[in-house]
Amino acid sequence: MRSVLGMLVLAPLLLGMACGGADSEEPGYSGGGSGVGATGQTGGAGSGGLPSGGAGGGTGAMPSGGTSGGGGSAGAAGGAAGSGGASMADCVPMPACDAALPAFSKRPWKHSTVSPIIVATGFANHRGRDLILQPGMPQWVLGKIAYGVTDKDLKDEEVDIWLNRDCGSGWEKLGTAVTTQDGQHPTVEGADDTGGRIYFQIPASKALGIGRHRIHMVVAGDLSGAEQYIEVVPPGTVYFVTDVDGTLTSKETEEYSAILTGAVSDANPDAGKALTLLAQKGYRPFYLTARPEFLVGRTREFLDVKGFPLGVVHTTFALGATGGAAVSFKKAELDELKGRGFVAAYAFGNTDSDADAFFLANIEPATHRIFFQYTDAAHGGRRIEACTELLGEFGALGKPCK
Repeated sequence: MRSVLGMLVLAPLLLGMACGGADSEEPGYSGGGSGVGATGQTGGAGSGGLPSGGAGGGTGAMPSGGTSGGGGSAGAAGGAAGSGGASMADCVPMPACDAALPAFSKRPWKHSTVSPIIVATGFANHRGRDLILQPGMPQWVLGKIAYGVTDKDLKDEEVDIWLNRDCGSGWEKLGTAVTTQDGQHPTVEGADDTGGRIYFQIPASKALGIGRHRIHMVVAGDLSGAEQYIEVVPPGTVYFVTDVDGTLTSKETEEYSAILTGAVSDANPDAGKALTLLAQKGYRPFYLTARPEFLVGRTREFLDVKGFPLGVVHTTFALGATGGAAVSFKKAELDELKGRGFVAAYAFGNTDSDADAFFLANIEPATHRIFFQYTDAAHGGRRIEACTELLGEFGALGKPCK
C-alpha cells in the first residue's frame, strides 16, 4: 500500500482541484488537453493515450491493422468479432502476473546533488502506461518517474527495464533507459515528453509474442519502481471496458476520503465477481478512467485489493477530464481500440459522460452498455441497481474467442 503520509499530503491537491467526482465526470478535475499521436497529429480533446481520428480528426500512434470490429459486439454466446462477420479470435491467456521481483542492486545517482533532493520531496509516484497491441506493432516501455505531492520529475537518471515475459516465473533485463528532460523525446502512444519520462523501444530480437507481459521499471539510484502491462493480442480480440469511480467504487467521490485516510477505496458489492466472470469467459479487462495520471498506482492498488481481474489501465495524461472533455477522452480511446482491430463488447459506467462516450463509440447492443444506478435516458443503455444482478447472466455467457 502506498505511503499513508504521502497520500495525506496529496489529498489537499486533489481537494483543491475539485469538489466533484473522483472520476472526473462531475465538476472537479480540469479538462484534459489534446492527445498527440506519435506522428505528431492531434487527436480529440483529452484523448490521452490512444489518440484517434474519432474525436478531432487526429491520427493515432499505430496503424490499425487487422479487421475492425466495426461497432459489432460479442453477443451472449460470444459470437461476432465484428460487424463484418469475421471469425472469432483465438483466446489469449490472462495470467495473474504475480511472479516475485528479482533482486536489484543500487547504483550511484548520475546527479548526486540534485536527484536526492527530488527524491526527498516525498513518496515515489512512478507509473507505467499500459498498451494493447497487435503482433508486429512497435512495442514500447513507457513510464513516468516522479516524486511527492508536487509530482516532481526525476530527470536524466538511469532506470533499468525488466521483463516478465508471458507473466511467467522468470525475469529478464531488457536494458537501461534514462529519464527525459522536457520535450527531449517525440510523443509515443499519446505520451508527450513532459520530463521524467521513460521511452524504451523493445528491440526486435526481444519482441513480445502474443500474450500478457509485465514490465517493471527500477530507478537505479533508490530501487523504487513502476509497473506496465503490455497485451499483444490478435485482431478480433474482445474486451470489456469499465469506468472506475462510482462504477466500481462505492461512490463517485470515494477516492477523496480514501486518500485522506491512506486507505483503499471501497468497492460496490459483487462488482469484482461480475467482472471476474467476464474475464474467465475470455473478455479482457480494460479499465478506462478520466482520473489524473498520478492516480495510476492507486487505481492498480484498488483493483488488486478489491478482487478485480488484472487488466489494462488507462487514465488521462493530465489532471483528469470532466464533462465534454471526459466524453472526448473515452470516445477517442475506444475509437483507437476499434481502429487497432479489437472489439469492446461490454461497457460499464455511471454518468452522462460515460453514456455519451459509449454511445458515440458505437458499443452495441444498447443492453451491453450497463450503468450502475444511472438511467441513460438519452441513449437507452441498461440500468442496474446492483452488480449482483449480472452474476447469473455473465456466468451463462459463452466465450467470445476460440
